[in-house]
Amino acid sequence: MRRRDLLKGAVLLPAIAHADVGTRFCDFGAAPSSPERLDQGPFDIEQDQGWQTVLFTTPAERPLRNPGLGLVGYSWEESGPSLAARAGRETLEQHVDKISSLPFVDVLYIRCDWRNVQSRPGRLDLDPVWALTFDAGKRKGLRVAFRIQLSNTSFQPEQVALPPFLRDRVPMVNIGRIPGKGDTEYREPRYDHPEFQKAFAELNDLLAAQFEGNPLVEWMDLMQYGFWGEGHTSNYPNPFPDYVTAHRTSVSMTARQLDTWKKTPITVNTQPDISKVGNRTVIDMAVRAGAWMRSDSIIVEEPIQIDELANRPPWLAAVMEDGYFRQYDTTKLKPDESGINVLENYMLHVPDLKANYWSLWTEADNLARYNEMYPRGFERLRISIGYRLRPAWVWQRKRYGTFELIVCVCNRGAAGVPGVLWLHVSSPDGKLNLRGSLDAGHPFGGGIRQASFLLPNGYSGKVNLSAKIEIRPGVTKPVAWACEQPVNPDGSISVVLKSEKDPKWRKGV
Repeated sequence: MRRRDLLKGAVLLPAIAHADVGTRFCDFGAAPSSPERLDQGPFDIEQDQGWQTVLFTTPAERPLRNPGLGLVGYSWEESGPSLAARAGRETLEQHVDKISSLPFVDVLYIRCDWRNVQSRPGRLDLDPVWALTFDAGKRKGLRVAFRIQLSNTSFQPEQVALPPFLRDRVPMVNIGRIPGKGDTEYREPRYDHPEFQKAFAELNDLLAAQFEGNPLVEWMDLMQYGFWGEGHTSNYPNPFPDYVTAHRTSVSMTARQLDTWKKTPITVNTQPDISKVGNRTVIDMAVRAGAWMRSDSIIVEEPIQIDELANRPPWLAAVMEDGYFRQYDTTKLKPDESGINVLENYMLHVPDLKANYWSLWTEADNLARYNEMYPRGFERLRISIGYRLRPAWVWQRKRYGTFELIVCVCNRGAAGVPGVLWLHVSSPDGKLNLRGSLDAGHPFGGGIRQASFLLPNGYSGKVNLSAKIEIRPGVTKPVAWACEQPVNPDGSISVVLKSEKDPKWRKGV
């Protein structure tokens, strides 16, 4: 029997019992395990047989495309593609090509309604933007992320996010008037209704069958309650009959997704529980399961979200966006008294949260123009957000009758490593192949972490040092070193070891 089939009744009562307990986001349980954990010191010299510093590198100041960080261009947002594509001035193909061709875009993002991915039971019917986005990502070396919205205000009252085949099966609840549209009201589905839950389970499984573990997929946003899938319905009431039903439904839907998506990172929105649907429990569940965190604004935001994001567990990434100036229209960006335009002020708060991603939205022409006028913002973000790793020091020591290699990895980025960092030491001929992992999240942003490799007796000559991130258990991706010194075609950096008779061994210093 699958665990997801047990998500009902008494299983959920402990979560409900703790739902109103205030918490600071400082204890989310144990970090992910580090298999084949390397000795990480401290490395004293009580066995002082000799040592040398055999490599030291300087930090590079150029942008790097590594997994778990980057600037995010939107091929589709809640209202559609670019403004020009919506107005018919450019095709969808042209829009996707333009946004994916910007040199500072690292990730392509799709945020669309449920109706944009499924039109009938039993199969996915993906909008053309999906194939275009994945094709562009594959051709241009970009990654792809996405969110499926179960509710969206952008097209109401004419359209709701549900696919047509569900609209007659799931009750819709009027929750309040739509501003500027007379007596028409926003409508929310009864998420707890059996037909909704049956279809949602199928949607989750269909998406996982196609995208779970896809190497192009950077993350998937948790499909959450409410407007744009952000866990709220603004100042409007929720459609549930009572809090217990709302909480039970949110917890069940979260558990189902966490149980399904094991190879692809999930992000959870940090929206406070203003709609009384159990967000505090959802966030706690998701983060304890290794989900990344995200927020849809950075300045006009509650203190609790800033606290949660900045003090999240260091092995988790954070995704940041802000929709107030999403068009990057330079004619509408007023500078403050110091001459800083308001959007640059927004985006330069991203490193303050030790975040990994910043969203650029859909307007490729405006983004290019903005970067020409105000290049500092994107330049600073691309060399500060996320992690930036390099082997700052490498020592060779005489230990235990052989040589020991101690690698000190420095992180000049704002964030910790989003997962577990693996180090690999190999000989050019491939006969020597050693590896091991650091503790999750290490080295933290602005920090260092050391690790030891014992080499085969008498080994000298050249070795190559490389790194990978285990971004989800069993899923590793290579990492580019952020150093100015040259690296090999495979991304490794060479370390020339000293022989036993080298005259430069230090001892008794």
